[in-house]
Amino acid sequence: MATQSLVLPEVSTRRAIRRADSQRSTRLLLGSSTTARTLAMIALVLMTAIWLLPFAWAIITSFKTETDAASAATVWPASGWSLQAYVNVLTKGDLPVWMLNSVITAVLVTAITLVVSAMAGYAFSRTMFRGRRLAFAITVASIMVPGQILIVPLFQQMLTFRMVDTYAGIVLPQVVAPVMVFILKKFFDAIPQELLDAARVDGAGPWRTFSTIVVPLSKSILVAVAIFVFIGAWNNFLWPFIVVSDSSLMTIPVGIATVTETYGLQYARTMASAMLAALPLLVVFMLFQRQIVRGVATTGLGGQ
Repeated sequence: MATQSLVLPEVSTRRAIRRADSQRSTRLLLGSSTTARTLAMIALVLMTAIWLLPFAWAIITSFKTETDAASAATVWPASGWSLQAYVNVLTKGDLPVWMLNSVITAVLVTAITLVVSAMAGYAFSRTMFRGRRLAFAITVASIMVPGQILIVPLFQQMLTFRMVDTYAGIVLPQVVAPVMVFILKKFFDAIPQELLDAARVDGAGPWRTFSTIVVPLSKSILVAVAIFVFIGAWNNFLWPFIVVSDSSLMTIPVGIATVTETYGLQYARTMASAMLAALPLLVVFMLFQRQIVRGVATTGLGGQ
């Protein structure tokens, strides 16, 4: 009982501190004026509505028949709600195959990018070698290079290595993420050097220090980076569209672009495919939204 009586005030004190910090951050951003807060809330509601309107239209269209979807006379289904578009997508199309391809490529891109970016960020942050500053400057500068410029040389490389129409051809060009290296490097810079020195005194080498000290302390930012990379790889259209022509290797964005019939685009089927394709991303965001917010706050608002 005594232990519980000590724990409860401590928990309530932590909650009060968090609430005060949140209120203080709100005042810093919006000020103490009620008018400013009201205007900010109105602006947020309007922006949310603008973002949700196309999403709502897509959901409604996916439950229409093709005749109602092609008609602009009414927003609501004139012939009633229908699941035929979803049935057609799941039974007559290749959506399950495209979704499996998207899962495979997105998971591989995320895993490889996370490992490469974390090791590169740690090397730039804590390892001293000749040309380190120049290499990091080149890495940061490459963030400003549009990815579209690299499409032709990348495709030529895939042809040379015979990786066109393969998973490797889809995955490998996407694993280089300079912005993630920069974010992780800045996070690793904030880790106290004393912890790393203590690990070295205990006999830990660079790899053990990285795996047992740095990685456990960086779980929040690693999760955030993994989620951002996964979403980017899942939604990537241009590169898979260029490097893949085999329908059995297409990802969801490329496959949805091919959902057509002989007499034109099927709006209801396309929207149903888009809704099914968005479900995994919604699940990922709902499960890891706290880690996403924490990672963004740590790398941005925290000044690190």
